[in-house]
Amino acid sequence: MDVNSSSHSPFYTPLPDHHPTDSEAPRRRPLKGFAGILASVIFLLSLVALIISKSQEPLPKEGAVPNSTSQNQNAAVQRSLPRGVAEGVSAKSNPTILTELSYNWTNAMFSWQRTAYHFQPQKNWMNDPDGPLFHKGWYHLFYQYNPDSAVWGNITWGHAVSKDLIHWLYLPFALVPDQWYDIGGVWTGSATILPDGKIIMLYTGDTYNSVQVQNLAYPANPSDPLLLDWVKYPNNPVLTPPSGIYPDEFRDPTTAWTGPPGTWRIMIGSTVNKAGVALVFQTTDFENYTLLDGYLHSVPGTGMWECVDFYPVATNGSVGLDNSEGGPGTKHVLKASLDDKKYDVYALGTYDPVANKWTPDNPEEDVGIGLRVDYGKYYASKTFFDPVQRRRILFGWINETDTQSDDLEKGWASVQTIPRTVLFDNKTGTNIVQWPVEEVKSLRLNGMVFEEVVVGPGEIVQLDVGSATQLDITAEFETEYLESNSTDDFSGCGAGAIDRSTYGPFGLLVIADQSLSELTPVYFRPSNTTNGTYFCADESRSSLAPDVTKAVYGGKVPVLDGENLSMRLLVDHSVVESFAQGGRTVITSRIYPTEAIYAAARLFLFNNATGITIKATLTVWQVNSAFIHPFPLDQIEKYSSA
Repeated sequence: MDVNSSSHSPFYTPLPDHHPTDSEAPRRRPLKGFAGILASVIFLLSLVALIISKSQEPLPKEGAVPNSTSQNQNAAVQRSLPRGVAEGVSAKSNPTILTELSYNWTNAMFSWQRTAYHFQPQKNWMNDPDGPLFHKGWYHLFYQYNPDSAVWGNITWGHAVSKDLIHWLYLPFALVPDQWYDIGGVWTGSATILPDGKIIMLYTGDTYNSVQVQNLAYPANPSDPLLLDWVKYPNNPVLTPPSGIYPDEFRDPTTAWTGPPGTWRIMIGSTVNKAGVALVFQTTDFENYTLLDGYLHSVPGTGMWECVDFYPVATNGSVGLDNSEGGPGTKHVLKASLDDKKYDVYALGTYDPVANKWTPDNPEEDVGIGLRVDYGKYYASKTFFDPVQRRRILFGWINETDTQSDDLEKGWASVQTIPRTVLFDNKTGTNIVQWPVEEVKSLRLNGMVFEEVVVGPGEIVQLDVGSATQLDITAEFETEYLESNSTDDFSGCGAGAIDRSTYGPFGLLVIADQSLSELTPVYFRPSNTTNGTYFCADESRSSLAPDVTKAVYGGKVPVLDGENLSMRLLVDHSVVESFAQGGRTVITSRIYPTEAIYAAARLFLFNNATGITIKATLTVWQVNSAFIHPFPLDQIEKYSSA
């Protein structure tokens, strides 16, 4: 395929600091004079004092009903903080007080931000994936949803189905907050399918007085392939916070696994003395539970563990395993979403069901202090076992990083990742590997091959792929060292792709415009010392808008002797999912370009290393839309009556 580098000098350093001229500077809505600034400062100081005052108040006791004064004070805090924080869960939106600083977004920009083949609702707010399962030919995804607004609140379970995990169909709501034990929200939960095919759904409910309890629901008609109607157990809640656990730190039950004969076990996340803890409960009927002694595991200083997950992986790395499988030839993944840090972490270890203990393989990479599921904007992930293809499937939530006011203006917020398969990496023995489900390949259109494209130090090469808004990219890199005696002890992703070293960074520029005023580098940063190789994504120049988060993300990626560096990228408008070395390290990027959109989006190779030349071989596919839409009403009746 054609490779175009004529517009850039071979001596051009592709990623310098960029300072827009007056003509290209982002447009801002001006503050209304000095009085406006002074008033804002006074308001902020008052707000900080109020928050500190509230943080020193005791937590409400179970069963206590707040009076009108405390309700008014809580409302003031909620207006200043993300509502999730004020109501006892993780940050669920990004509010801004000085909305005058917002960028002058256009409807065209907002429309472009919607993804084409990632799952997201037609409108309004979405967060955690819930209770994924396979039933009678359909994959089911439930998700946290606000039917009324594009910000967090009134949390209801949305519901969608798919035959292939890619082409989703919206269904009516599954669970709504209409009982005293979930009136504050139908929060995160998991599905368990019993040997007789019965489906058990456990979920966290937020009570009328803000206590987190666990509730049971099940399909009204188990023979319905679409599972349209759900019944809540009449004696809910089935679990309340045990002694020593705060009422707002007890949430997100896992899929159950078998314990001693005739019993099942579930795990729930919490925190004790700033340590993240995993509580295990045993049951025979999913209505009555016993708390097992001790914790399955605990890690000091990691804070509240929410959206916990626990599942086995086969050490031969061949197939996924059901939650109840174990014994020789398996390890167990313990995963948590860290409420304090807002990212997902995991570790591999050994599970002892008799002692109710899980022990990490490497204590230095324990849960919360070692490996991350995804090093980018990614949270609240959940897995399930696909019995048809014997694979473990992972869903994750991609939050917005623009402002709450922008979300309200565009009318929607948040996306789900492309479902990923999860396996144990039997080559390294130290990590899992994640990879997009095979079905995403069904969206590939024309493929373009670029063979052995040479990019010297400081060079950038455009790849002629047309519009680069929806792509599936595989790339492999060979390197030729120009400084054979150099010792590069650089570690990490640095300040981004402009931070040059002998052996990196080099990789791809995605969602870039022709002038490179906006770009998102995804790159490798190797070292010839024990620091290893890092895989990174740099959002610092992804948008000219000032009111969006633009971070540098990344983590170390294992590279074995004889392996070339490789990456796969799924580019879908404002989301980029990046997989290094077959999925050993993964990064999800959330970006909001203003110029590099529609037909202006471009794709480039770059090499900002000072001491190597790279040779890249790539295949780039244009990707079709998944055309996600409501389930046809006439077919709903046909399927649900089957």
